[in-house]
Amino acid sequence: MLATLGTLPTGGGWAYEYKWDGVRAVIYVTASGVRVLSRNERDVTTAYPDVAGDLTGRRTEMVLDGEIVAPDAKGRPSFARLQRRMNVHQPTPALIEEFALHYNVFDVLHFEGKSLVDAPYTSRRARLETLTGLQLTPSFVADTPDAVVDESRKRGLEGVIAKRLDSRYEPGRRSPDWIKAPFIRTQEVVILGFTEGEGRRAGTIGALLVGLHRGGKLSFAGGVGTGFTDAALHDLQQQLTPLIRAGATPPVDDVPRRDARGAIWVEPVIVGEVEYRSFTSDGRLRHSSWRGLRPDRRPEEAKFSG
Repeated sequence: MLATLGTLPTGGGWAYEYKWDGVRAVIYVTASGVRVLSRNERDVTTAYPDVAGDLTGRRTEMVLDGEIVAPDAKGRPSFARLQRRMNVHQPTPALIEEFALHYNVFDVLHFEGKSLVDAPYTSRRARLETLTGLQLTPSFVADTPDAVVDESRKRGLEGVIAKRLDSRYEPGRRSPDWIKAPFIRTQEVVILGFTEGEGRRAGTIGALLVGLHRGGKLSFAGGVGTGFTDAALHDLQQQLTPLIRAGATPPVDDVPRRDARGAIWVEPVIVGEVEYRSFTSDGRLRHSSWRGLRPDRRPEEAKFSG
């Protein structure tokens, strides 16, 4: 179940939760073991053995929904730290220790042989709070979200989500019964190509050329030239080089000539995330900055968020 972007509701009938800057995961806890699935239902258990290990050995069979986060030294979720784990399919013990993860649970979908998806949020939350040993996302029932928003900002969190108290869980649907209000604007994008770097970045990537889906069609959305660490540039170079398209043609047909100069085009199969200020009238990102790769997303999921 996914949230819609909007203004947080007031007037009662809603619970407010913190929005975590992490990666979504549904976890199956059974007698035969623990499985961690990404939002697009990829099995990522081997990538997060510490998360799976924290739930191994529990006697209760259940399905949990939550967010995997990588806290920084002050306990705030850090997407940059999470990036060091997201692209590693079998992390070493040293990497696991250096970039420890938490699983913040906010829902329970199945419990001891019974599906809970048709139960209201309040019932699912009550069941969740009977489970010990889990790190639960706090839930606040109030007439307004003001106090939760203030606290979220103080903690340096990503935003707030409102959830209707009587809502059922709707798998695979972006529902108006969950409303998200992030403090920063982010957009998932598909990498279409890159330009070569100059000066300090000579021999690496200078900027990425990206696209996103509008009306079911992949279209050009501009360039991203800031926000890269040296490690990110190296990783991008390794992933994009084998994907360079023959014939030097872009994978979309709406790239302006000025943006195509010097571009090296790749197959549009890799998804990333950018932070941005706004979109121009012709659909280009303004003041965008790279946040990182999103291996948990499929290209068709990178849709225009407005």
